[in-house]
Amino acid sequence: MTLTFHKSYFLLTLILFAVETLIATNLETGFIRHTFGDFLVVILLYCLVRSFTKLAIFPTAILVLAVSYIIEILQAFHLLKLLNLEHSTLAKLILGNTFNYTDLMAYSLGIITVIIVEFKLLTNE
Repeated sequence: MTLTFHKSYFLLTLILFAVETLIATNLETGFIRHTFGDFLVVILLYCLVRSFTKLAIFPTAILVLAVSYIIEILQAFHLLKLLNLEHSTLAKLILGNTFNYTDLMAYSLGIITVIIVEFKLLTNE
């Protein structure tokens, strides 16, 4: 895998990180906090990976989706408790602490959105 730097993806990463931070710090419940945030986080991770690699669209999307699914599934096995991090606010924010099937759906929809937008951009250029 070749390392490189893409300013546009990095800028999107920073913007999405700011949005995610606002959601996490200002909303405690609701659709935006629990579902839309999960939708956005896979887009953020995708942009982060694309910021520093030349990995193609589809492999990047699959990698991000797989990591997201793995983290979500590990929540079902109480990962934070196993790592003795159940009282860490930062760990809860980054890794989550509750398994939910709707999170898997939000991740999937986020990655599908990324793929559609990326291929639309490729065909319009």
